[in-house]
Amino acid sequence: MKRTILFLIFSTVLTLPAAQWNQFRGPNGAGKTDADLPLTLGEGNNVKWKTPMPGKAWSSPVVWGDQIWFTNAEPDGHKLWAVCLDAGTGKVVHNKLVFEIAKPQKSPVAMNSYASSTPVIEAGRVYVTFGAHGTACLDTKTAKTIWQRQDDELYCDHFRLPASSPILSGDTLFLQFDGADKQFVVALNKKDGETKWLHKRAFDFGTDNGDRKKAYGTPALITSGGRKQLITPAAVATEALDPDTGKLLWTARTGGMNASGIPQFGHGLVFVNNGMGSMSAIRPNKKDNLDAVWSTRRNVAKKSSMLVHGDYIYMVADNGVATCLEAKTGKSIWSERLNAGEFAASPILCGNRIYCFGIKGNAVIFAAAPKFKILSQGKYEAGFMASPAVTGNALILRTKSAVYRVEGRE
Repeated sequence: MKRTILFLIFSTVLTLPAAQWNQFRGPNGAGKTDADLPLTLGEGNNVKWKTPMPGKAWSSPVVWGDQIWFTNAEPDGHKLWAVCLDAGTGKVVHNKLVFEIAKPQKSPVAMNSYASSTPVIEAGRVYVTFGAHGTACLDTKTAKTIWQRQDDELYCDHFRLPASSPILSGDTLFLQFDGADKQFVVALNKKDGETKWLHKRAFDFGTDNGDRKKAYGTPALITSGGRKQLITPAAVATEALDPDTGKLLWTARTGGMNASGIPQFGHGLVFVNNGMGSMSAIRPNKKDNLDAVWSTRRNVAKKSSMLVHGDYIYMVADNGVATCLEAKTGKSIWSERLNAGEFAASPILCGNRIYCFGIKGNAVIFAAAPKFKILSQGKYEAGFMASPAVTGNALILRTKSAVYRVEGRE
């Protein structure tokens, strides 16, 4: 069996080499790694390099080989960049001005940024999106633009700025546009950016309030019941589409608005959380309208994505309460406060340790186990909105003001 490719039975998971953290939350969006990550975190601890990064942008880093990519933006959204760092040194390799926006969309709140969508990367190409402000494919060696889209077909009123991240499968790039005015999912040909299909949300939102129709979720690909499914969380409901055609397979009323996590799949169930603090488990093997197998509103993460590990689900709520649930039933095993402030970044799993990073710069590692235990705590100079990436045995951390490589055996 080749080292770089491992096919897992009963799963759609394509495991990439440790050096390739190719999308939001890594391979398949699962947020998992088998790297040997350091246990001691915090400013000055195991820091191999630290690169200051101006601007206001919450996109997470992605890694391919010796390159780290992420997006950046001016606080007012007039200039939007794609940035590449050398993974070994932290030096800036490319600082590509991708789009200049004369009239950026405005937001009534300051929480989000104009560059919150995480890129997706493969050999030779990186795909960046700024939602309605533009989507582009860049050559990773030269940073030259291969193609870009800024047309009306890929436009919506985000109202509180964009945050959905793209994913890749085969020759297709998938994106979600769930705005206050229009809500749709689109598949683009990754070679030239042309539209392959576009699916308009096919359910009744039950409201005319555009603010309650928004979502920021990232789609996920699974295989269940012998068919590929593109799971696309929205406000009020989650839809599954045929990734080849865009045909609607099923709809589940998952409630709420502002969904921002990436769905997870395990034990034959799809797990979805939303920005109103509710979570649903869906069995995706039927057609049309599906009911949740179980749901909960107790200490559910509104912004960050969850982790499925063994028989359990782990997540960190916005208020800093970590929770362990039984995956098959939703039964609460424990909920404990981390005493580290608020959280927005998604946690990652390394072996049986969960790493999470807070808005005020707190870092906490706790055990992925049915008994709660904090293993380590630290503090960084600035806070985290971006989720961590992994390359080799190193963490790539992006705070509000810098990017770090954190690595060291203990």
